[in-house]
Formats: sequence, structure tokens, C-alpha cells
Amino acid sequence: MNHQHPPAPAVDRARLARLLGTELTWLVERVRRRLERGETLDTTITLPDATLAQRDAVHRLLGRRPRAGNALTVALPAVDEVLRRSGASREGLVAAVVALGGPIVDRSAHRAAVETAWQQAFVPVAAIVQTRPELERWYERQHATGLVRRLAVTPETAAQLLADLAKVLTELPASGEPLGHLAARTIQDAHGLDDGKPLATLALSAARALAEVSDTATNREVWAAVGVLRDEVSSTVLTLGLSGDPQTTTGQALAAFHAAGEPAVLTLRQLVRDPPRLTDQLVFVCENPVVVTAAADRLGPACPPLVCTYGQPGTAVMALLRALAETGAELRHHSDFDWGGIRIGNVLFDRLPVRPWRFDAAAYRQAARRPSAALSGSPVVARWDPKLSVAMTEIGSKVEEEMVLDWLLDDLAG
Repeated sequence: MNHQHPPAPAVDRARLARLLGTELTWLVERVRRRLERGETLDTTITLPDATLAQRDAVHRLLGRRPRAGNALTVALPAVDEVLRRSGASREGLVAAVVALGGPIVDRSAHRAAVETAWQQAFVPVAAIVQTRPELERWYERQHATGLVRRLAVTPETAAQLLADLAKVLTELPASGEPLGHLAARTIQDAHGLDDGKPLATLALSAARALAEVSDTATNREVWAAVGVLRDEVSSTVLTLGLSGDPQTTTGQALAAFHAAGEPAVLTLRQLVRDPPRLTDQLVFVCENPVVVTAAADRLGPACPPLVCTYGQPGTAVMALLRALAETGAELRHHSDFDWGGIRIGNVLFDRLPVRPWRFDAAAYRQAARRPSAALSGSPVVARWDPKLSVAMTEIGSKVEEEMVLDWLLDDLAG
């Protein structure tokens, strides 16, 4: 009777553990790293400061004592031969390393595959950039800064993120669409473009490039500049004397208020969804509504275009002033002579081509001769005229627009 014995296993784990035990873990790890880098095993490896136990382990494995000295050098072909001959790993050193630590991963191939996946993730956005040259520099910055990789972490996450971004960019600029509606319509998530979301971060940076707004513009202003509204009606701007035309409903309303010499309040919704055709060449900008009221009372329809920031300029104010600047209008600005007024001025002068309107050091020294309150708060440098801040600190008087109202109205009348 012919008895057939099962073939011996390719790896004898018990024997392998004895041959390549704890003291030779370093050798197994070094071999694995070489294999992961795609390197051959037809070489020697060296352990610079080997312990006595490690030297003894190599002696037991190869049957010969290592050379004298602290460094321990091992020929990998010799190890391979011992493993095959002993039956611990009939397929040699590579099979032994796999048996002890799992499959070998080709790190070079893996890195190449991951990089390919990253590049593939950008394809939807790259396709849009090809037809939108105004986004080319923005797109280059995304690659240069690695922002997408930091936000997404993995190419799989980036693929979905950039696919959603492409859907949003396709719809920009919009025509007065609420932000939540845009998000729900494009990516089926009404909150996907909320501040702090990775998609919002990328979409905002692209919108900034599309609208060519300054880095100091707020998120609300950036969205508004590309026709997306975060708050349609609560952001308003007070005006007087702006010319209107019959081409749009907003223009018709402005024309009617202009003819009546009455102030007009415009919402951000009107400025974005139904923008008036603006043709004014000189526009005055003040801080306080009292200037608008007084100008309407004294000048009525004869008042030149006047825009009120009502303190720090909101989104609607910036949208109107930016639209005026784009038509070539000259903007002249005045605020209270206090540190809050200087901050308002810095915002406008940083973002728009604005000139001072009785709002420099000479005008302040003249106005400070009138009775006024003491100046308080932390000093701020007026970036359009640093001498103004020096004069305000030196004199220490707060001069509100009400105190120089007669001068402002004379300018408007003249």
C-alpha cells in the first residue's frame, strides 16, 4: 500500500522563530525596509553598535563568529541559504520576512499610486479652470500651498471635496442666491458652505479670486461680490442723491427718491439681485446719519451723491461703494475724529480707492479749535495720513461730525 505524506510547509514558524528571534529583530526589520523600497537582498547589512546577545544570535544562525569590533555585519545571501537549508523557510529570506510580519508593501509604488490619486482628485476643478482664466493663479496657489491636502488629508476625501467645489464654482457668479440655497442645490447640503467647513474655505478663496476683492474683505463681502447672499435684507446702506435710471426697479426707486430729495435705504438684496446703473462721478461718504438728514433738509434734490457707513461699513455699504468705484466714481470720505472713526477710515482706504474729505491732520487741527469732548480709547494710526493720528494724540480732542456739520454741508452745497 502506497502511503503519501503531505508536503512539508514552506515555512516552519517554530524553527523560524528560534533562528530569527528577539535578538535578530533588527535584521528582519532592515530586510523588510529594503524590500519595501524595492531593493535587492544581494548585499550585506551592518549594525553599528551590536550587543553581545545580538552577536551571539548571528553566530548561532550562521555558524561562525562575527568579526571583532562593535559593528556587526551580516551577509543576507548567507541568511537566505541557512533558512532554505534548515527548512525554516524553504523559499528563503523573503518568505520568512512575510511570515513573520505580513505582506511586503512596495512603498515606492504605493507613494506613486497615492500621488496619482491626489492628481486625479483635482481633475474636476482643473477642467473648470481651463475655461476660467481668472482662476488660474488661484488654482496654482492651491497646489503650491498644499491647502487641499491639509483640509482633506486623504486623496479619497479630496476627490469628494473637489468634486463638490467644482459644482459650486460652476454656479459662480450667482445672481443674488442665498448661500444656503446654493449649497443645497449644488451639493445637497444646505450647511455645506457654512464658515469653517473645508468646502467653504476653498470656495471662498476661489470667490475672492473671481471677484478680485482684497484680502481684507469679510466672508460676507466676498460672497456678495459673486452674487451670493448670506443675509439678504438686514444689511442695508443709507444714501442720498444717488442717480437712478429706469432700467431696473432699484434704479427707478433711486430716481424717485433723488427727485424728491429724500434719503433712500438700499438692501444688499437690491444691490446684488437688481443692481442700479451707477453713473455718479463724485460721491461723498460720511459716518453718521445726521449728515444725511441735514443734507436732505438743506439741499434736497440738489445734494450730490452721499453714502452713509453708519459706523463700521457693513456688506451692503461695501457692495455699493465697490460698485461705484468700479464705474470710476471718485469717493471722498469723512468720519468722526475719534479712534473709531480712524478705524472706519482704515477699512475704506484699505479696500477702496478713497480720498479724504476734510479728514486729515490739517482739517483736524482746524476742527479741534471748536469746543469738543476729550478723546479716549487706544490710538490707531490713520494709514492714509499718519500725521492725523499724531495730531489727535497731541491735542486730545474728539470732534464728531455733528461739530463740523456746517463745513460738510457747505462742501456738499458747493
